[in-house]
Amino acid sequence: MSTTSSDPLAALGALPGVTDAVDSVRKAVDRVYGHRVMRRRSNEVTAEAALRGARGSAALSGADWNLEEVRRRTDFSGDGEARVIGAALRLTAEAGQLLSIWRQSPLRVLARLHLVAAGGAAPDDAVGRPRLAGEPVDEPLIEAPLPGADEVAGRLEGLSGLILSGSAAPALVTAAVVHGELLALRPFGSSNGLVARTAERIVLIGSGLDPKSICPAEVGHAEQGRAAYVAAFEGYLSGTPDGMAAWIAHCARSAELGARESTAVCEALQRGAA
Repeated sequence: MSTTSSDPLAALGALPGVTDAVDSVRKAVDRVYGHRVMRRRSNEVTAEAALRGARGSAALSGADWNLEEVRRRTDFSGDGEARVIGAALRLTAEAGQLLSIWRQSPLRVLARLHLVAAGGAAPDDAVGRPRLAGEPVDEPLIEAPLPGADEVAGRLEGLSGLILSGSAAPALVTAAVVHGELLALRPFGSSNGLVARTAERIVLIGSGLDPKSICPAEVGHAEQGRAAYVAAFEGYLSGTPDGMAAWIAHCARSAELGARESTAVCEALQRGAA
């Protein structure tokens, strides 16, 4: 991402089509928060959104399990797909605990997220730190050229600076940029997609757009499909105004679909209580 604006995130928020996408998300989120079930059972909706968000994120990382199987299982230490599901569940549970640290040190949060995702599956000295020169990256969904270690370090510092300096940009724009930049950098040896989508979640929660974490964008990313996800990400990589707008719009649609999912959860809980 590059721009000459003193507030580059706000400049992205002004791209054609982005304002409409942001407004659409806000309306969808407001509808969920205004549902009568949220008055007394918001914790149940939050828990269900976390489960569905983790399932969606794992699906994009190659573990596309049925929701009921994710709900039923208690042991995720088996094969590769089970470990991916377990990592996604751990990350979703961790996200809400890191909000205050994110505002002070985004890089510490990213390190923590990788530690949680790895869960002992990676070599100890590679966990929770950006990869070094020559170290491999396991991220099968994203096949874009891999930035070198020095570039990764510099761009992570730049991303951290953008977050810490604040912006007039809508939360959705910031979340999309954080997500896209982490996918582009793939700073860790593994679990970069899972970490990137969790960081997006943290921004959406911490910004106040979705403080109860009931609108899982991961659900929408998965619903739109891996091919659409990769195609939209290529727009981010291009760095062009049209490409960036397409990526932000994709993230907006994902958040909107997540809100729709939780609206359906509210409806189901309401029917069950009737």
